[in-house]
Amino acid sequence: MLNDFKTFVMRGNVLDLAVAVIIGAAFGKIVTSLTEDVIMPVIGKIFGGLDFSGYFVRMGPVPANYTGSLSDYAALKKAGVPLLGYGQFVTQAVNFLIIAFIIFVMVRAVTRAMARFEGTKTVAPAAEPADVALLREIRDELRSRA
Repeated sequence: MLNDFKTFVMRGNVLDLAVAVIIGAAFGKIVTSLTEDVIMPVIGKIFGGLDFSGYFVRMGPVPANYTGSLSDYAALKKAGVPLLGYGQFVTQAVNFLIIAFIIFVMVRAVTRAMARFEGTKTVAPAAEPADVALLREIRDELRSRA
């Protein structure tokens, strides 16, 4: 069983997938930072100082021992107050759209590069099947006898 596991893990697809997951996680952090630290503040500035990540609706009561601000999303969430954080959802949706667009651009570029590469590659003519060659020889021999 251990040998089967080693064989499974050492296959190229598994290693490629592991690398892709690690790079994807790092890429996700970069895009999250881009969204939260660059794009959303600009959008907030355009729309009059809005901070989308702090937009929420309280869905339940605040605990009696809570002493923080009633407008602090993170503190209320930490205190266990049920919240509908639609501002956080907007931020994550923007993250998703950025990632999807970047992946689209990358796949499109690779597809175009592969098409160019395939277009420049000279294709060797396919070898003639043996039976066709034999029939052609028979035909030529019969023509030469006539």
